[in-house]
Amino acid sequence: MSVLNNGVIWISGTEGKVGRSTDYGGHWDWITVPGYDSCDWRSLVAFSDKRALLLNAGEPAHLLQTTDGGATWKEVYTNRTKGIFFDGMAFRNAKEGIAIGDPIDGRFMVIRTKDGGSTWQEDPVDARPIAKEGEAIFAASGTSVRTRPDGEVCFVTGGNISRFISGWEKWTPVEWNFTHGSAGTGAFSVAFADKQHGVAVGGDYTKDTVTANNCLITKDGGRSWQPVITPPGGYRSCVQYVGYNTFVATGTSGTDISEDGGLNWYKISKEGYHVAGFALKGRYVWLAGSKKLASFNTYKL
Repeated sequence: MSVLNNGVIWISGTEGKVGRSTDYGGHWDWITVPGYDSCDWRSLVAFSDKRALLLNAGEPAHLLQTTDGGATWKEVYTNRTKGIFFDGMAFRNAKEGIAIGDPIDGRFMVIRTKDGGSTWQEDPVDARPIAKEGEAIFAASGTSVRTRPDGEVCFVTGGNISRFISGWEKWTPVEWNFTHGSAGTGAFSVAFADKQHGVAVGGDYTKDTVTANNCLITKDGGRSWQPVITPPGGYRSCVQYVGYNTFVATGTSGTDISEDGGLNWYKISKEGYHVAGFALKGRYVWLAGSKKLASFNTYKL
């Protein structure tokens, strides 16, 4: 999901489907991108009602761009390497962007653009972040890869080990006490309020009501992470900062909110979703899940 402040919302999903609204969700246009109906679009970045980028999770990898509101699409990058699996895409400004994927031969896959997404280049192998055995990134919501307010990119991992990794040209991994140990466990999403204060959420998507070590917070830009007092109510695949020290997290077992920077969470809905987005104008939070959409106004909480 990609939400802009002028009423434009883009949503992508399975079977090559993309949705777009230009009036804060009042009306939607839905398409299946021609020739890509088997793609699972997990990463989406929109720049306007006309221009957006789509990246699928899975093999082969396809990165598409539209400049006419989804009427036509151009493939700007493809990768047919065995095992290729991109998990997230983020931009630090209008021109510079990055997409990161699961490890190939022990290093996370990294591609970059310097022209707003029109062309992409792969990082040299020895410049890519080193992965540990059994470590991977989750593509559940497309928010495991994020840009911090200081312009650095960060991503969170899971599997046999879970880590927070940040950088741009060089990468710094941080060990933390996030749940891990199996293929379905780890950190799934990260969000920052400013360059110092952030929240990471996740858990075990196969046991989505378990709360143990499913949320950590940082007050020093990710150099160290601390446990919360009252965690979200289970596995959460997406966390969003919505202003005023407030974060919203959602997952298959429900949706929670924290109004104290992530220290304490309380459930606001039993409905589970996969991803959340936030529009500063109107202060609306948008939620998307399996065949369902919802929104709420944070002023009314």
